[in-house]
Amino acid sequence: MENNNPIIRKAIFSNKVKTYIFIIVLFYLFISVIGILLIPFWVLGLGQWISGLFFKTLKCELSSKNLYFSKGIILHIEKTIPLENIQDVSFFGGPVLRALGLTFIKVETAGSGGSHHSNMMSIPGVEDAEEFKDLILLQREKVIKEKHNYSSSTINSETDILIDIKKELVEIKNILEKK
Repeated sequence: MENNNPIIRKAIFSNKVKTYIFIIVLFYLFISVIGILLIPFWVLGLGQWISGLFFKTLKCELSSKNLYFSKGIILHIEKTIPLENIQDVSFFGGPVLRALGLTFIKVETAGSGGSHHSNMMSIPGVEDAEEFKDLILLQREKVIKEKHNYSSSTINSETDILIDIKKELVEIKNILEKK
């Protein structure tokens, strides 16, 4: 990250995310016809290896102005969300996640059109998820307040400039009227 946008916190992911990935992929293999043939390979080592690789690709950083997240082996996804665009931060946990003691942090952003999922980011298995969520919301509030104060001061300085221009014009008018 740049010096003017320092990292506040890097998310630490629970090792249980590997187990979650293993179970979810196993489920999808089980419900697909071709996948049933791959189940023995998945269970006998391929699943642990791929789950571990995927786990190593997880990265999430909260900076002073953005939330950055990346994941994926074959289909690599990177998202950088300006904090001022975040609309909601919530938790998601299905039965498998609850059984493993994991939650997903869901970050919903102001829309850029498209599908609903394009405006959402899910971060799996962050340790101390509640604290990380609170930190995101706290930093978001700071950014919004800072932006609001900047725009207010900009409006005030522009108003001052207009008042100065008006005074100059009045002086010029007075000079011209005297002639």
